[in-house]
Amino acid sequence: MNKRTVFEGFRDGFPIGLGYFTVAFSLGIIAKNAGITPLQGFIASFLNKASAGEFALYNSIQAQVSYIEVALITLVVNARYLLMSCALSQRFATETPFIHRFGVAFGLTDEIFGIMIARRGNVEPWYNYAAVFIAVILWSAGTSIGIIAGNFLPANVVSALSVALYGMFIAIIIPPAKQNRVVMICIIVSFMLSYLCSILPYVSKISGGNKTIILTVIIASAAAIIKPIETGSEVSDVSQNTENAKAVHNE
Repeated sequence: MNKRTVFEGFRDGFPIGLGYFTVAFSLGIIAKNAGITPLQGFIASFLNKASAGEFALYNSIQAQVSYIEVALITLVVNARYLLMSCALSQRFATETPFIHRFGVAFGLTDEIFGIMIARRGNVEPWYNYAAVFIAVILWSAGTSIGIIAGNFLPANVVSALSVALYGMFIAIIIPPAKQNRVVMICIIVSFMLSYLCSILPYVSKISGGNKTIILTVIIASAAAIIKPIETGSEVSDVSQNTENAKAVHNE
């Protein structure tokens, strides 16, 4: 465990936690309407860590559906994390033990994935643990406080506070987009297709989680085919060929 890595995790996780807190507060109001206590809301948020997943969870509880239905609905809504886990699995050092791989996967969220994938090199478990710890504590606390507050705040105030999370997520994706034109194009295309999927007949009825999975697979596959990333060996071969060409030219 590196102290600097842990500090960086706390540093990057704190603003994410602030955004989580405001969103979780509004979720807490929904949870209260479903009859969830502050302690139950804290535990649910700590174990789930997904706004869409918890929203589906609390609405399912309020509708008094079966346990199996709750599990299936939550799985479908959160299925996009399977893709994120697959992407991060390629970034682990080969000697990383299973317990750390499991721990990183347990704390994975959209924003945590964003800050981890933006870091260079292999996945650092302790960086993830530090970022997740502060973010999830604020997320869970926000849910509990929202349950306690109930409907004290006007709905438009709660809705305005939730915008902070989207602003934070944009701040995560903009720097890589400035550095890489392919990433920028993928982001623009994803925005356009997401909007179209929200208004087109039939497609708009697909759950948000499933639409995210479908668009991610399509856009990522297209980008990989059209503009594949050069592997280390390929880059080395190109560099070697360039050096050979220079040597021949000098001779």
